[in-house]
Amino acid sequence: MGFFDPLFDFNGDGKEDFDETMLGMQMMASSRQEAIDLTGDATFYTGPDELEEAEDELSAAGLNYYELADMDEDERREALEDAGLDPDDFEDDF
Repeated sequence: MGFFDPLFDFNGDGKEDFDETMLGMQMMASSRQEAIDLTGDATFYTGPDELEEAEDELSAAGLNYYELADMDEDERREALEDAGLDPDDFEDDF
């Protein structure tokens, strides 16, 4: 029995089966991408969502994520700069 077995023994049978292991790995992942890399899925990932964080930061600057996503790259960079944001910080979000 591993260290986390009791924590992820969701059905209470005293041992962690494959599904419980996969669910536990997703819950413990530090990013959505890590959950996908570990298990091939992120259905039960419980950590922060990078997209939600980006949307919140953009919204605070008066920008809409989906409007920016529809822009071409140069136009998006200019809009981010005009809002006082570093476009390089959002490079992977679009």
